[in-house]
Amino acid sequence: MEQSISIKIPVYEQQDLSVNSFGHSVTAPCHQYGPAVRPYYLIHFILKGKGEYITNNTSYQLAEGQGFLIEPDSQIMYISDREDPWTYIWVGFSGRFAHTLLSSLGLSQEQPIFRSSEKDRLLEYVSNMIRHNHGSIEDTYYIMGMLFLFLSTIASSNRDTLPPSDGNVYINQAITYIQNHITESFQVDDIAHYVGLNRTYLSTLFKTHTGLSPLKYVQAFRLTQARSLLESTSLSVASIACSCGYQSPEALIKLFKQRYQISPAAYRKEVHKRQGSTQQMEHPRQ
Repeated sequence: MEQSISIKIPVYEQQDLSVNSFGHSVTAPCHQYGPAVRPYYLIHFILKGKGEYITNNTSYQLAEGQGFLIEPDSQIMYISDREDPWTYIWVGFSGRFAHTLLSSLGLSQEQPIFRSSEKDRLLEYVSNMIRHNHGSIEDTYYIMGMLFLFLSTIASSNRDTLPPSDGNVYINQAITYIQNHITESFQVDDIAHYVGLNRTYLSTLFKTHTGLSPLKYVQAFRLTQARSLLESTSLSVASIACSCGYQSPEALIKLFKQRYQISPAAYRKEVHKRQGSTQQMEHPRQ
C-alpha cells in the first residue's frame, strides 16, 4: 500500500505561474498510477528505489537520482518496481509561463528525464512546501519560492545538458547587473559570477555584441551616467562621482576629461548655456 502525503491546490490557468500540487510517496511493490492524464505539469523525483515511466509510447526504467516530467493532457503511466519499489517526491504547476520555464530546463514530452545528485535538497524544498500549506498569502509566496529553488537545483544539476542560450541573454543579464550596481565598486569577475559564465567567455560575448570589453563597457556606462546627471540635476560633482561608483571626485574628473576633453564642471556650464540660449529663442522678449 502506498504511504503518501499529497497536497492539491486549485488550477488557475489565467495566472503566469501557480503551484497546483506537491507531495511525497513511499510506494508498495508494483504500485501503479494510470493510464491517466494530468491537468497541469508535474515533476517527479525518485529518492530511492526503482520503477517504470511510460509516456509518448516510450518506456523509461528509472532509479534513485532520476526524475521525470509529466505534461498536461498527455496519457502516462508509472509503476513501482516489484523488488525495489520507489519513493518519490513531486511538484505540480501550471500557467502561461510554465512551458517556457520547462523549455529552459531542457525538459519536454520528448525529453522528460533528468538527473540530480541533490536529492536531500530537493526533498527539503518539497517538505517545506508541505509544512507551509496553510493557505495564507505568505505561505503562497513561500511555496512559490520553493518551486523556483526546486527548479534551480534541477537546472544546476543538468547545466551541461541545458539548451544553448543566445549570447544576448547573458549580455542583457550582465547589463542589468551593471545598472543595478552602478553606485558600487565591482569587478568583471563579479559580473561573470552573476551570469554564470567564466570571465574569458563573458569578455568574448561582450566584444561580439557591444564591441567593447566588459571593463570598457562599465567605464563608458559610468561616464554616460555621470554626464546625464550633470545635465539633468544640480548634484555636486562629488555626489555624482559617488552615484556613479567612483571612489573620489578626482577619479571622475580625470576620466571625464580623457573621454570628453572637458571637465565635469565646465561641461555643466556649457549645457546650461546652451539651454539658456534655446529658451531665449523659444521665448524672445516682446
